[in-house]
Formats: sequence, C-alpha cells, structure tokens
Amino acid sequence: MPVSVREVAARAGVSVGTVSNVLNRRDQVKPSTVERVEEAIAELGYVPNDAARQLRAGRSRTLALLVLDIGNPFFTDVARGVEARAAESGLTVLLANSDESDEREASHLDVFERQRVAGILVSPVGGDIARLEELQRHGIPVVLVDRGADQPGFASVSVDDVAGGAAAVSHLLETGRTRLAFVGGPLRIGQVSDRFEGASQAVAERGGATLQLFPTTEMSLEEGQRVGLGLKAMVEDGQIDGVVAANDLLAIGVERALLFGENAVHMPEQVALVGYDDISFASSAVVPISSIRQPREMIGATAVDLLLEEQTRDPKTPPRKVVFAPDLVVRASSAPNDRGAVGVETA
Repeated sequence: MPVSVREVAARAGVSVGTVSNVLNRRDQVKPSTVERVEEAIAELGYVPNDAARQLRAGRSRTLALLVLDIGNPFFTDVARGVEARAAESGLTVLLANSDESDEREASHLDVFERQRVAGILVSPVGGDIARLEELQRHGIPVVLVDRGADQPGFASVSVDDVAGGAAAVSHLLETGRTRLAFVGGPLRIGQVSDRFEGASQAVAERGGATLQLFPTTEMSLEEGQRVGLGLKAMVEDGQIDGVVAANDLLAIGVERALLFGENAVHMPEQVALVGYDDISFASSAVVPISSIRQPREMIGATAVDLLLEEQTRDPKTPPRKVVFAPDLVVRASSAPNDRGAVGVETA
C-alpha cells in the first residue's frame, strides 16, 4: 500500500498539517522541522498524491492539448512549444490526437472534462464549436490552436491561412505557372478551406490562370502520393504546370509520385510544387520543396500564454486573438526559371 501522510507525520513526530505545509508552503515551517519531515519522506518512500491535492485545492495543474494529427511534424513542433511554456508555469501537458475525426475529438473532450483539466488547447476538426462553448460554461478555459480567428467567444492563436494560400499561388503565377492544382482535404478542416480560399482568390485576380481542386480524405503522405499518380498524366499533357499542397506531407507524397516510376516528370521544369508548414522533411526531400512557413513552436507557446490569461480574464474583456503572418520559403521544387522571377526568401 502507498505510504500515507499520517505515516510520514508519525515518523517525523509532527502533525499531518505540518507535513502538508512542508509539501505546499515550506516557507511557513522552521528549517529544522522541514529537515525532519524530508528525512521521513525519504525513509518511507512517500510520493505525494497530486490528484488528491488538486481535488482538495479545486484546481488542476494539468492542461490538455488536442491536435488533428500527431503524426504530422507540424503538430509535434506545436506540442513542443506547448510543453516548454507549460513547464515554465509548473503545468503538465496531456496530449491527445483526434486523427481528424469528429467522434474521437468529442470522446477526448469528454475525458478532459471528467479529469477536470486546468484548460484545453484544441485544433478543432470542423466548424461546430458547441461542445467547446459548453466546456467554457462549465468553467474550463478553451484556447483554439491553429484556428479560431473567426470565433469571437474564444481566445485563439493561428496563422493567416488565406494569406498563406494566396502567397503560394502568387509565387507560382509570378514564375509563369498558370494551370494550377490544389491538393488537400477534407475541406471541412478549417485550415484547408482557408488555404484553398486564398489560392482561389489569387487565381481569380490573375486573368488566364486556372485552379483545379484535387480533394484528399486526409492530410497524409499516402494521400498525396495517390493524387500525385493521377496528376502525372495531366502534367505530361501540359494540363497542370503548378501544384499547391495543403500541407507538406501531401506535397512530399505528390513529389514522390511525380518523380518516380514510369513516365517520371521533371521538377520544376515541367511542374512546380509548393507545400505548407515548412516541416524539416520538406527541405530534405529529393527535390527540396518550397513551402509556406508557420512559427510552429511559437504557436504552441502562445497558446499556453492565452490559456493562463483566460483563467483570470475579466468576462467583460473579449478573449485575445493572435494571428501570425505566414512566410514563403522558395526551394528547388518551384525555383524561378526562364518563365519569370520572384524575390522571396530562399532556402
């Protein structure tokens, strides 16, 4: 059986209240008493029950982070930023993965509520935020991550994905590509729909350019490769000369399909490619992939800052929203050639 506080108190010759003070408010206890209690803790192997302490205090020191796809290095980096900033505030992080599933998201949120977490950082699957509003009414702060600038009732940290989608397409247009494809989905994911919206706006502003949507069921390398195989013949026929992928995993899959196997195409001579997120794998691809960069770890750290603000925010003050600007990083997959030139960051 676990060692109890009473056993520690008996071994040290002090009251249970004194042991509690040593554990939680040691500045109120004489150094000699602290030493006796710590010796008793070491001799008995006592481990404090944080769950019980938090229950008595009425607050948790654990926050929850729910992401769309933990297999995507973008969210791994966001989680790293969350964990680092949470540790600075004495918080621990409970990480969960919705896997782009509404049902899994709902199940995780139910668990978080039962565990009485200090707050929830979530990248929502879809646009239905009724459950998140309910959690807030139950006293659990919620911060939207990589999403939420259009949700007035929530603090949020995000990147301007409409601007990012437009930047990717504008780059391709400036290098002379006019027959474009957008690879990504499902569009119910807000980030994907925003990036497609920005791409569509940029094409609409350019006469003579076209943009075709090639939807995917998920944002994975495998789905990118599947769509890429279908694009290969269209590239050979000149129907497609530029591709924007909704994230870098899709872009890497598209590149693999186009470069290898039968009837391999040349990149960027026959087709240019731009991804999104600027994960490390993009720069180390066979043909390094241009990408829209997001400040991944800063997004995570900022989300924790906003959560701490939410815990003490005056209800009369609207929740704070942070929107980062995306950056285009140009690499060999869309390097300017004799079709045109563009002045942007290169890597």
